[in-house]
Amino acid sequence: MAPDQPILPPVRLRSDAELARDALAAPLLARAVRLARWAGPETRVGAGGELADAQLPAAAEALGLTADEDGEAETAEAWRVAVDTGLVEIHDPEDAESGKEAEEAGDAEGTVTAGENLAALTGGSPKDVLAVWLEGFESVFDDAAAPYIDDLDALVGPDGEIDFEALDWDPEAEADFLEGVLGNLYLLTASEGGSGEGPVPLPALAASMVIPDDMNEPTDDILEQVSDAMMRLDEQFRILEPIGLVEYQPVDEALMVEESEEDVTDAGRTAAAGAAEELDDEDVSRYGMVRLTPLGLYGIRSRMLDAGLAAPAVGDLAEKDADTLLAGVVHYPQEAARAEVAGWLAAREVPAAARDLLAAARGSEPGAPLRRLHAQQALSLVGAEAEPVVREVLDDAELGGLARVWLAERGAADIPAPPESMIFWLAIDTIAAHLDAEGELEELQDLIEGLTGRHGGFFDQAWRVDHPSTADVLEAMGRLHRDKPSAKEARKAAFKARSRR
Repeated sequence: MAPDQPILPPVRLRSDAELARDALAAPLLARAVRLARWAGPETRVGAGGELADAQLPAAAEALGLTADEDGEAETAEAWRVAVDTGLVEIHDPEDAESGKEAEEAGDAEGTVTAGENLAALTGGSPKDVLAVWLEGFESVFDDAAAPYIDDLDALVGPDGEIDFEALDWDPEAEADFLEGVLGNLYLLTASEGGSGEGPVPLPALAASMVIPDDMNEPTDDILEQVSDAMMRLDEQFRILEPIGLVEYQPVDEALMVEESEEDVTDAGRTAAAGAAEELDDEDVSRYGMVRLTPLGLYGIRSRMLDAGLAAPAVGDLAEKDADTLLAGVVHYPQEAARAEVAGWLAAREVPAAARDLLAAARGSEPGAPLRRLHAQQALSLVGAEAEPVVREVLDDAELGGLARVWLAERGAADIPAPPESMIFWLAIDTIAAHLDAEGELEELQDLIEGLTGRHGGFFDQAWRVDHPSTADVLEAMGRLHRDKPSAKEARKAAFKARSRR
């Protein structure tokens, strides 16, 4: 992983078995499976593997759909997924048993047999099912990124090929746009705790792709782009919903009529207001609401992992060692870190786990204070069985303070009083950890003032502490302490600490 590669927030995924059930229940995949079972030796397909026109009415009937234009379009879509996921296998005419039958089919170019993946859905493992679903997702993603064409014949050149220049369509740019939208939706979902709860207004997604972060007042051109992006996203999410990726409440059709009668920048301005949460819930919902399903969260994360991104999920570290665990949860929000550690502890004996955590907490390199803080939080989840192990480190310069805190929180008896040097070392280490964690400013200020308030003459002693972060911590305290005389003392102490080193 490159040093500057961002690490995405961790998400909580359902078990493979639950996700596989969701995949099989996805309407589009379910239809593809039914068509694969319906197809037989008499089924004929065109040159691109599509069902021959003469086959569409019977195929639609097999799906319980009407044999009208909409029903046949949905049938063709399900068939395309069946082909792309290997639920059916296409054979060229020369492979067919009866060339005469293929010739009589008119536009048919081949025949069909059941594909290997059809058996994987019924007799395979949950991972097999999810692998097939991911192939279906890829197929639908390509459809969603493709342009909507009203008159395809007008774009077909004399050679029978589509004139993409006349279409004014950049396939790579369209795929990148949709990839970015799904990435932003993933981030918004993960920021809510990684459980996939809560719908996201479509204006918020459109604005996140169009309005620059440093733009306070969008221009008319930007507002027009927001409006266009919303309408494009509305089409794309309608395509993506049947594969089970999202739950989508489309843009209100009445709203589309209203906005077709007004300037497009007014529509964009209203959408931008929705993105800024300036509209009430009812108004925002008219512009479309989308939520990643648990299956969708899994699918987008799989694409990110394939692209080489760091996209952790709670449970990834369950089988890792304590060093890897503490290094990993440094990037996790508090709730996700607690869940990750709880899963890690559940797979181990308490004394051994406690000993491993304490060993991993040692160190003087940058980041070690934050690692110790996470070790302390991890140890807060273990029971009294860990007490003998914790007592082993009471005399350790780096862990002795941590051990005393743990014992005191459990009401343990016979806790030896710490030497004064250990008290101040622990204070510096604790503040250093919270500075690295980059938490809320007010909480950090409360911590600083609480620690200094408990120890008279704190700064007279703190600059002497033999800790790698002493000077940096005291400088930060000089900036953050809300009491001006104390802030001044901190700055003086920081100067002494640097001179001493």
